[in-house]
Amino acid sequence: MELTSVEDVAAACQGDTIVMWAAQGMRDGIRAWAHGEAVAVASPDLNRRDRLTVRGPADQVAVLVRRALPELAPSYRVMAERDLAGELADLLPGSGPVRPFEWMETTTPPAPHDAGDEETGWLLETDAEVSALLTEAAPSAWAVPGLPGIRRWAGVRSAEGKLVATAADAWSCPEVGFVAGVATAPALRGRGYGRRVCAFVFRSLIATHGRVALVVDTDNRAAIGVYERLGMRLRPVAALAVPV
Repeated sequence: MELTSVEDVAAACQGDTIVMWAAQGMRDGIRAWAHGEAVAVASPDLNRRDRLTVRGPADQVAVLVRRALPELAPSYRVMAERDLAGELADLLPGSGPVRPFEWMETTTPPAPHDAGDEETGWLLETDAEVSALLTEAAPSAWAVPGLPGIRRWAGVRSAEGKLVATAADAWSCPEVGFVAGVATAPALRGRGYGRRVCAFVFRSLIATHGRVALVVDTDNRAAIGVYERLGMRLRPVAALAVPV
């Protein structure tokens, strides 16, 4: 059965944060399906990838994947919690490899940091500054200025006015605020600037959306530790290539 409203998707996935983020408020181009207890949402160009996000019992999800993928572009990859992705790899011949990463989320706003000489807030007309910082500190960042879906950038400035850390409100939807493009100047890491900018963005997005989420590489233990200290819960996920 094809789903046509965000309310239908919410009911089918029981409000699951990952699936609701994939639905993006059912904006133009999003498609969704349900089969039994399974749900699948096809999201073009979401966080720079075409994603088929799935949830439910593996056998029922496999049915949805087989139905949906022939109607989608070959660039689509399945996104699921990691255990489910592993089960799907066994059920769908020719699938793989399973690429692990981490989804993290929270509904609890972090406590404000004590005020210092640094200034933290949303940035205005600073694409060049953000681009320069990302080039130096996070050249493989998924979010960069100018991409569709990136709404705004936050930053921490030193007492001298230099941008030392940044993070983006990117690919958020009504139900889920989403953060990407987190970076701190390499020479200034370990001083809490990244944690400060993330805490500011988390509080802002939770106030607007009720929850905030992000994805992070599995081997980036330092970043995962920062996000956990800010109250985020980790959910292992994976991407899976499935032949049509």
